[in-house]
This record gives sequence, structure tokens and C-alpha cells, in this order.
Amino acid sequence: MARNSRQNKIVELISSSEIETQGELVDALRKLEFDITQATISRDIKELGLIKVLTPDGKKYKYALNDTGSTIASPRFASVLKDIVTSIRFSGTNIVVKTMRGAGSLAAECIEKMNIEGLLGTVAGNDSVLLISENEGSTFGIVEKINQSLE
Repeated sequence: MARNSRQNKIVELISSSEIETQGELVDALRKLEFDITQATISRDIKELGLIKVLTPDGKKYKYALNDTGSTIASPRFASVLKDIVTSIRFSGTNIVVKTMRGAGSLAAECIEKMNIEGLLGTVAGNDSVLLISENEGSTFGIVEKINQSLE
């Protein structure tokens, strides 16, 4: 469980901050009271498939999730969703995914990485994500795909 928790926090950190080096990631995690080493972070980066991308200003590189293909299929990202999603409800073309407090953005990012057909977009809140489907028929497929990743 400690590894899942740490890796979930890594994904959250790199999604909300410009983390340029393993050392910066170690420092950020230690501030959050994770007792880790740089070797552990190196393994986590490999397991999560993190890559370095240019920051929006183009002046430095930062860690990011690899957007190529369906990275959510990896057991690590499915584990992220399992740990943070508390419920899924839908009506018409709207789907609401409830999460643990503070995990809405992380859940939205993981769901978007699934590249689910018929999903137009997501809007993340603190503890929920609104998903909008193309039509009511797509809604059922989207909910089914997310539920499969939670099993």
C-alpha cells in the first residue's frame, strides 16, 4: 500500500508542479512525510513510465505522464483509480465520478488517458469529475470501461 500511495502522490505532484529532477521529487515527497530514497524514486519513475517534457515556457524540462498510447491500461494507473474512486453515477450524457478529497484532478487525468470512445471531455473538481459523453449510448460504454478498470 505504501508504494501505491507514494506513486499516486508522484502522479499528483508532477501533474500540478514543474518537477525537473529526481532530487526535487524526493524533496517534495519528503515534505509530505514520505520516507524514501532517490533509488526508490528512480524505480517509481520507471514503473510509472514517466517522461521528461518541455515546460510551456520552453526553458526547462519537467516530469510528465507518457501520453502515447493507452497508458492507463498499465496496472499502476488502474491501481490509482482503484485507490481514489468512491462511486460512479450517470444520467443522460453526464457521468459523475466521486473521488477521495483532493483527487478529482488525478482521476480526470487517468480517465482521459484511457482514450475512451465517446468521451468528449472531463471537468475536475476537488472530489469529483464530471464526464460528458457524445450521446446517451456512449454513456453506458464509458461507465462500463471505467468500472472494468476498478475491478
